[in-house]
Amino acid sequence: MIAPTYGEYERLKTYGSGYSLKGCFDPLASQYILSSPHIGLSPTLQNMGNLVFGEGNLFVMRGKEHKRLRNEFNTAFTAGTTHSYTPMLERVGHGVADKLELTSDTASINIMPVINNAALTAMTEAALGYLVDDFEDRYVSANAQIMAAASDLSPGKILADALGTYLPEWILHAAVKLPTRTFNTDLAQQGSDITGDIFGALLNPDRSDTTRTPSTGEEIITQTQLLMIAGHETTATTVAFAFWELARNEQCQDMLRAEIHWTVGEAGSGNIPYDRMPLLNAFIKEVLRLYPAEPFTERMALQDTIMPLSETITTATGDQISQVPLHKGDILIADITSYQRLESRWGEDAHEFRPFRWIDGEVSKGEAVGPYANLLTFLGGPYICLEWRLAILEMQILISELVGNFAFAIPENDPITVRLANTLPPP
Repeated sequence: MIAPTYGEYERLKTYGSGYSLKGCFDPLASQYILSSPHIGLSPTLQNMGNLVFGEGNLFVMRGKEHKRLRNEFNTAFTAGTTHSYTPMLERVGHGVADKLELTSDTASINIMPVINNAALTAMTEAALGYLVDDFEDRYVSANAQIMAAASDLSPGKILADALGTYLPEWILHAAVKLPTRTFNTDLAQQGSDITGDIFGALLNPDRSDTTRTPSTGEEIITQTQLLMIAGHETTATTVAFAFWELARNEQCQDMLRAEIHWTVGEAGSGNIPYDRMPLLNAFIKEVLRLYPAEPFTERMALQDTIMPLSETITTATGDQISQVPLHKGDILIADITSYQRLESRWGEDAHEFRPFRWIDGEVSKGEAVGPYANLLTFLGGPYICLEWRLAILEMQILISELVGNFAFAIPENDPITVRLANTLPPP
């Protein structure tokens, strides 16, 4: 049976924080699943990761090679480097505001395509250092087709997804050709200006840092698809959910707008202190908590091991257990959506959208399971999202720019139904 809205069946309370059919959302177990060297990607994710992002991408890499390349890329996503993209992201935000201003006379506007384009523009400028105009229509159109196919809930599509687990990788490569391969271009070899962007920083031959083993240009360029796909679609859908929640909560929208106007007014022509806007950041945390772009992730036990639990659960036989034995080959699902609505972690109103829980100090600290606000939205362990700081900054700027200039409302008789489509977008 298919739930009318994604997440309804994942909010079960009967069996505690773990269940055998749907997945596991115990915080300690989720941390173990995402961090343990005894747990790896499932065959399905490995196949799809290579297919979508290309061979040799960081998403599927493990072991020493992953650590080496990851350390190299971390230098391009430090707090300082991310902050340097603020002017560019502010230009993108101003551009979105201008586009919406031109359509302000329209009775109803679907802002999702505008937000999607803004996120894509931000990634192309930050990562590649050039504008998206040359390929935006082709990329956005292809991405929309992929998302539509992923959200198809027909019996045939469900069967195809199930069989995909058992197909060898070479068949998947032969069956699907994604146009995102057009981004696999060595910009440095073409003589493009590679200064002032992520790839430029990594390919810079004058880097004086000798503490790391330098990566080859080919290794770095291989990550283009990963950065472009994972870096723009997830941010766009999260921002869209942010505006949806603001449209549903006029009081929160008014309070956030007042904070933005006051902060921008105080900053004048100087740098806007986005990190020092309490309601804005509490609002972003709450959006990320309730609407993780990747609602769950699949892993596989690489050997027999024991998975710890932060609280005891009751088995079908009535036994109380605090750890679960895993056998080599077991498929595991870390249910991020359910963890982030767990009442023992977030309170009795965990299913409600209430940003002030972050300001009032009601959120339990608990174990640090992710890089931001104890959330698993950016995953955890050694494989956290590379771009999480950039994503936060982009959300801060886009929301500040648009909420500061526009009011948002949902058209009557136009409900939004949340359906899973690779990520978790509002259709």
